[in-house]
Amino acid sequence: MSTHVEVRKGAYYDSVTLMQVSRQVSDVDGVDAAQVAMGTELNLDFLRGMGFEPPDSGPNDLVVAVRTTTQEGLTAALERLETVLTSTGGGSGDGLGGREPEPRTIGSAVRRSPEPPSLALVSVPGPHAFTEAWSALQAGLSVLVFSDNVPVEQEVALKDEAARLGLLVMGPDCGTAVVGGVGLGFANQVRPGPVGIVAASGTGAQQVMCMLDTREVGVSHCLGVGGRDLSAAVAGRSTKAALALLDEDPATELIVLVSKPPNPAVAADVTAYAESLSTPVLIALLGPGRDDLTTVARRAVEHLGLEWTEPWYWDQQPAPAPGRSLRGLFAGGTLCDEAMLIASETLGEVRSNIPLRPEWAVGDDLRSPGHLMVDFGDDALTQGRAHPMIDQRTRIDRMAAEGADPTCSVLLLDVVLGHAANPDPAAELAPAIAAARARAAEDDRELAVVVSLCATHDDPQDPRRQAELLHEAGASVWLSNAAAARHAVTLVTGGTPS
Repeated sequence: MSTHVEVRKGAYYDSVTLMQVSRQVSDVDGVDAAQVAMGTELNLDFLRGMGFEPPDSGPNDLVVAVRTTTQEGLTAALERLETVLTSTGGGSGDGLGGREPEPRTIGSAVRRSPEPPSLALVSVPGPHAFTEAWSALQAGLSVLVFSDNVPVEQEVALKDEAARLGLLVMGPDCGTAVVGGVGLGFANQVRPGPVGIVAASGTGAQQVMCMLDTREVGVSHCLGVGGRDLSAAVAGRSTKAALALLDEDPATELIVLVSKPPNPAVAADVTAYAESLSTPVLIALLGPGRDDLTTVARRAVEHLGLEWTEPWYWDQQPAPAPGRSLRGLFAGGTLCDEAMLIASETLGEVRSNIPLRPEWAVGDDLRSPGHLMVDFGDDALTQGRAHPMIDQRTRIDRMAAEGADPTCSVLLLDVVLGHAANPDPAAELAPAIAAARARAAEDDRELAVVVSLCATHDDPQDPRRQAELLHEAGASVWLSNAAAARHAVTLVTGGTPS
């Protein structure tokens, strides 16, 4: 083994960039482990868990740790690192080839901007996000806080300060937004149009935008507010502010409010507020007895006077024998919630790390002999590692385990395309799907795999090619997450497939 650990003092990069850098370095042949991250305590703890000796560093220092099976592999990995870091155009301090240092504070960035900015995107480790977001507000900027693991009391303080200043805080843990046609975070390629979206959900917003895209309906703005905004603690602070902004926007003819299951009292309050606006609002608050996201998109299309057609899908037969379990392996929390709500209507208990009911919670091993759905993008599972929309290895490992599990007959997973997501997810998932099905076949079992593909026509990964690769590997592929979940339920219960 060859090991390389170094510190680049003052070389700052945002966490999204470094997730992608770590991913690309890890993909070099011969790399056993790699982490490229800022020297925060959380990241240093993660390095210890990977078997590295953490160096002396601080949160503004870049730490590079690579372990390879050969010296040649180490050389190739470090060459890949320099190529990728150079291509980002970011960073400051050592190793930047003489480029002018990037601004170190929000205030200095505002002063150096040739045109007055209106929005700051904060993507730093959670313990540091509050300071940066507060600085942005004081500089007169609305803020998108991509960072997760931010204490809820800090979220409330940021949103109260934004209200005082007449600004908007999107997040924390705001994974998706589209502002003035510019996608932020994990964002699909959408066309401009008359629908504005307010979303206490990342992949929920993406699903609605993708469903609208099937009918060539575009989006004016998508304002994410963070997954906790409709909790009792946060009480819809940013949701109301975002609704008000879209109500004042002349380009927005219809507003869709999307959320994972909200606090009932907050949901009622926000719904009453939405009904007071002059712009019509469709409510898509996931929960028992409520419309799924595809149905909400259909209602939006019909509200605009257009005809709805069901999103396309690629079906795959044969079906497995019924009587075993459904396992959902999700990158998107709201897509997982929606699938659980649909599945539990027929199957009853569906255990999860983000359970619909407290008594359905799964243990730390994320295992259950019955029906189970796991959100691999949950905050507890992304500390110190790339989001599963970028790095699919955890899900791929779990697919292999489910393929060998005689109690599992149907696998359901989401594949989310768009900017910042994995550049070619099907190239990794298709072999894993084929291998899991082959492993089940060794035990004379038929393992069905159902994929929910969250994508628009113009996403950079080429959705048609992604669907074809997944289908050729033996999966059914559905653009509608709700339809995929219903199909999976039908397969596990032995009904007639859709």
